[in-house]
Amino acid sequence: MRSEIFKILKGAVLGALFLVCGAIADEAKFKPMLLKEYVPGMNITGWVVSEKLDGVRAIWDGKNLRSRRGKIINAPEGWSAGFPPFFVDGELYTARGEFEQLVSIVSSSVPDERWSRVKFYAFDLPKEQKNLSAKMEILRNFIASSGAQNLLIVQQTPVSTHADVQVYFDRVIASGGEGVVLRDPNALYESGRSDKILKYKKTHDSDCKVVKINPGYSKNEGKMGSLSCVDLRSGVKFKVGTGFSDEMRANPPKVGTIITYQYQNLTREKKPRFPVFLRVRPAI
Repeated sequence: MRSEIFKILKGAVLGALFLVCGAIADEAKFKPMLLKEYVPGMNITGWVVSEKLDGVRAIWDGKNLRSRRGKIINAPEGWSAGFPPFFVDGELYTARGEFEQLVSIVSSSVPDERWSRVKFYAFDLPKEQKNLSAKMEILRNFIASSGAQNLLIVQQTPVSTHADVQVYFDRVIASGGEGVVLRDPNALYESGRSDKILKYKKTHDSDCKVVKINPGYSKNEGKMGSLSCVDLRSGVKFKVGTGFSDEMRANPPKVGTIITYQYQNLTREKKPRFPVFLRVRPAI
């Protein structure tokens, strides 16, 4: 009798552990919706636009903040007070021009008082099968009742033509912003790159892997002259030779490092024209 009871209890415990571990794995492997490029002339009738915040993409999984790659972001105790028990997609952000400082804040394994300046700007609820307006109404009502101080909603503006987008874009750029994001408010959330959410910036940007460090000449003799890279999306190989500080040329990113670069457009061979180093991609 005792052995039978033990077997039943053992099975129940193992089953519970399986469910918990499965839920944790699902949260960790969640893949966010990623942006494609906006090209003037695209049909955006009925879409909405917002400023593209130069922050750190994050997912609130109902319990923890996670990076777009599933790593837990350690916020201070109490910082997420009043956050909802459901998934929220958004951006950790402080202010324009503070990306490097923000990365330093959210990358720390021991959170400090600098988190008092960080807010989580929400722009979607991945698990809700509703349009964007209905989703944000759910979140707005929840925040009103919970009193969450560090959870804000990204404001969306309706647009229908490229002229509408350009007016909004010019205003953002004039204020020191980096660009805008356009969304189809009726599209359902989908993992991976989507043509239902688009970015529009002064310059294009992409990520690439460093495959070789090339020596410099003349004033850069004895230092790094350029980096040979392979774009993560296209697989095209090219060199990045500008945008580096003297300190970075003396201590360049290691082979295998992922960097973000800007460029004007693509050549016929699909290589970026005038690539400029922007930053080392955060490891989070």
